[in-house]
Amino acid sequence: MKRHIPNFITSLNLACGAVAIVFTFRGRFETAFALMLAAALFDFLDGMAARALGAYSPMGRELDSLADMVSFGVLPSMMLFNLMRSCSFGENPLCFTALLIAVFSGLRLAKFNIDERQHENFIGLPTPACALLCGALCDYVVHAPVSLPALWSAGVVFIPVLSVCLSALLVCEIPMFSMKLSAASLKTRDALFVKRISFLSEVVLIIILASVTGFHWSLAVLLVFALYILKNLLYALLRI
Repeated sequence: MKRHIPNFITSLNLACGAVAIVFTFRGRFETAFALMLAAALFDFLDGMAARALGAYSPMGRELDSLADMVSFGVLPSMMLFNLMRSCSFGENPLCFTALLIAVFSGLRLAKFNIDERQHENFIGLPTPACALLCGALCDYVVHAPVSLPALWSAGVVFIPVLSVCLSALLVCEIPMFSMKLSAASLKTRDALFVKRISFLSEVVLIIILASVTGFHWSLAVLLVFALYILKNLLYALLRI
């Protein structure tokens, strides 16, 4: 029975993503984003359960990729697509640029499954990070329609450019640190450990600032993943 527990948790990830797509087409971005966060939680828990129970399986690996494709590939594409449509763009062909994220998320997940370099860290932007940035943007625009992100999103350029940039980051060869803090890393405290602790400290600072200033919590999520991308690009540029 225990070997089915991780797959059950992964299926919850998939279910959250599928239901969230339905709410997206109803214009319920806040509900869709909440379900995306739940999918991310299940995505984290299924790996933890597999490690704790020793229940790794080829089926679990494939199911995990399929669930991630829906929750972190198709869902963020649909959210950005419908956000552009809701900004009075209607059936403007530029709306379809948001669907690039779904295509490149599929390429990213397929690449991850066969890339032996990505056990400890990532090569390219992880699909959950891409998805949560998109979801947080949509949720924040709904809650703060006169904010700067909302004004940018109301233009005809911002979301298409964002979609292209995120798609490129998904399949690029830029190394990006993961947050897998192991016992070994805690002992060695190498450069990777410093990157992780630095990022966690900045995340805490962002959350505190968002709470003190009264901004909606989705802005904190948006800033966290924007910071993650910028830090990794800076590390790659400086070869740190």
